[in-house]
Amino acid sequence: MAAPRAPARATRAFSGGRTALAHLEPEAASVLVSASDLAFIVDREGVVRDLALGSGDPTLAQLDAWVGRRWIDTVVADSRPKIEAMLRDVAASGHSPKRQVNHVTPDGTDLPVAYTAVRLGESGSLVASGRDLRALAQMQQRLVETQQAMERDYWRLRHVETRYRLLFQLSSEAVLVLDGQTRKVVDANAAAGTLFGVAADRLVGRAAPLELDRDGERALDRLLTDTRRDGRADEVALTLRDGLAVRASASCFRQDAQTLFLLRLATPAAARAAAPRPAVVDLLAQAPDAFVVTTPAGEILSANRAFLDLVEVGEEAQVLGRPIADWMGRPGADVPVLLSMLRKHGALRLVATAARGQLGAVTEVEVSAVLAADAEVPSVAFVIRDVSRRVAGGVQGARDLTRAVENLTTLVGRVSLPELLRETTELVERHFIEAALELTHDNRTAAAEVLGLSRQSLYLKLRRHKLSSGDAEAEQGQG
Repeated sequence: MAAPRAPARATRAFSGGRTALAHLEPEAASVLVSASDLAFIVDREGVVRDLALGSGDPTLAQLDAWVGRRWIDTVVADSRPKIEAMLRDVAASGHSPKRQVNHVTPDGTDLPVAYTAVRLGESGSLVASGRDLRALAQMQQRLVETQQAMERDYWRLRHVETRYRLLFQLSSEAVLVLDGQTRKVVDANAAAGTLFGVAADRLVGRAAPLELDRDGERALDRLLTDTRRDGRADEVALTLRDGLAVRASASCFRQDAQTLFLLRLATPAAARAAAPRPAVVDLLAQAPDAFVVTTPAGEILSANRAFLDLVEVGEEAQVLGRPIADWMGRPGADVPVLLSMLRKHGALRLVATAARGQLGAVTEVEVSAVLAADAEVPSVAFVIRDVSRRVAGGVQGARDLTRAVENLTTLVGRVSLPELLRETTELVERHFIEAALELTHDNRTAAAEVLGLSRQSLYLKLRRHKLSSGDAEAEQGQG
């Protein structure tokens, strides 16, 4: 958008009688004044000899005081090199490209001007034609201020959203945000995922009612209809299909021209959350072994201090609602097997696995677990014991192999499957060769027999895996 300018009418013409204008025709002077906001005649010494104004701006009317002064003395210090450059360019080539300088007017205000300059005949004088950039500078300043205001508003909204997400996820009540038209779930917190036995993000897109019997569906429909009509409605009792009773309340709000419902589902367990905990709960919270309670699907409902230390997490809120598989066992392997065995047998004892810390530490652990399927709120209790000191003196090979395979697992998606299989095969082969050498106290002949290989084949594999030594190669040569 072009900056607003005053009508281009000359309010002060060049003084035709001055010798500096001897080579400038009146018509050329008129065009020059009309095409610029101000123009100077500068002699070969750099002194302003005449000026003309193409605008009726009162600020420019003060510039008569510059006649007789050096042009370079009318600008601020950091613009002086630009004036010198224009004077050199005109002396050398007869013209100078456009350059912006900042003047200081007699009343002390800044005056940004973009000049072009050309030489006047053989006199050595030049004419400098300038455009007033104040309107453009003001527009640029407003643009910068607007951008800064938008940036502040953006971060203010980000902070508000962060606080909302924190409160939303830490709520002990199940909270669902529903679309007012389709009644599909737009957002759900961790407690809602725990209530329905799935990850919270898997609830998004599902239509309400969720897991309700027929009476509960009708009650929920009345609740949402009354809330939309009146803005509020009384709590209603709902029963999920597994028989769990919940108290539902709703509120209606608008966001981005869309009507949304905030549906809260309170379970008896949530209502008792503020009640004093029994002594056994306090004892388990201080137990030296990690103690974790999860849903039947493995999502954490509570965890004691020992578990938080084991997985390198500072606060219990950081693990609530998250799968225990995030910290225990091999990704996607141990925990699903444990939960499947729990559903089949009801209890597990002393299962060896590993716990992974948030900061990368891996600890050997033993896990015992029990499934309380008939409880008011079905859940699983895990007791996890750190056995790293106990197993530290034993054979390390199996754990090293497990960790190495886990490291290879992180390459899935970045390395092709054939290459992963080749790396895994070589890793396992090397592991078994090392185990055989350890078992036979580094006797190559006995190790080859244990592995069912000829000595020649074993020596080739030792060299390929860089396990051979000088003694082994000497032995090969003797054989």
